[in-house]
Amino acid sequence: MHSSDTIRPLRPQTPSRDRDAVVVPLRRGAAARSRARRATAPPPLIGVVTHELRADAAQAWAATPERRERDLAPHRLALRLTYTQAVQEAGGIAMVLPTHGYVDDIDALLDRVDGLLFSGGPDFDPSTYGEARHPALGPDVDAVADAYELALHAAAAERDLPVLGICRGMQGLNIARGGTLVQHLPDVTALGHRQRHDLYEPTHPVTVEADSLLDRLGGAREPDVNSFHHQAVARLGAGLEVAAHAPDGIVEAVWDPAASFSLGVQWHPETLTHVPEHAALVQGLVAAARRVAVPLRAVA
Repeated sequence: MHSSDTIRPLRPQTPSRDRDAVVVPLRRGAAARSRARRATAPPPLIGVVTHELRADAAQAWAATPERRERDLAPHRLALRLTYTQAVQEAGGIAMVLPTHGYVDDIDALLDRVDGLLFSGGPDFDPSTYGEARHPALGPDVDAVADAYELALHAAAAERDLPVLGICRGMQGLNIARGGTLVQHLPDVTALGHRQRHDLYEPTHPVTVEADSLLDRLGGAREPDVNSFHHQAVARLGAGLEVAAHAPDGIVEAVWDPAASFSLGVQWHPETLTHVPEHAALVQGLVAAARRVAVPLRAVA
């Protein structure tokens, strides 16, 4: 970018009869949070890990000896920003982390974030949990990106970094611990788990296990949730416990009771933050990440 093309912040404008005032939009509650933060610790940085990538056939990089073939036509990000908005509403700062496949950056990356939110996205390659592909496996499956995401899960667990997994993110949490998935729910249940109505409207209840992290965060024992998945947890991964299940018995949430904050939910609480028990999940992640951030930054 040329220096003359630099985007400069707009100066405040005085309203007049001939010109409307310039209004800079703020996220909900931003002014109050800004005042509070000046007297306290900085907001925690939450990495939003996503496999919401779409293939692009057009070559964008020149071939060089050190570049892999997959690098020459990089995928495009397709993440819905409800995840980042939910993190910001909860008082954190969101940074999107695509599952690009370069596993050698994981330690340096996790040194810089205070928590991770693993987003929804395409199906995992079943080879990651030792199974063959089901005929109903979805599109955009990418074993290289899957391996990167699972490595992030493993490294985060080793550091006891706060983690919230949403939909695919919960499934990844389970696979990273040696668990497996039901590859196509219509094979095992008649309950609809892929709703056709608005994202922010629930479709079925779940039963929350008493004294689980989910129970302590949300406080609702039978919350209504939305549902957009055709896969689910089969064999539970090591160290995980069921935190909620659907009326048909399908696992809807898992958690690690030995971790400071490790929770996965099969629904999408980031689109239900107008409901207190769902907003509490992202708020809980940010609160746990803040406890990580404060002592680390106080030493610097």
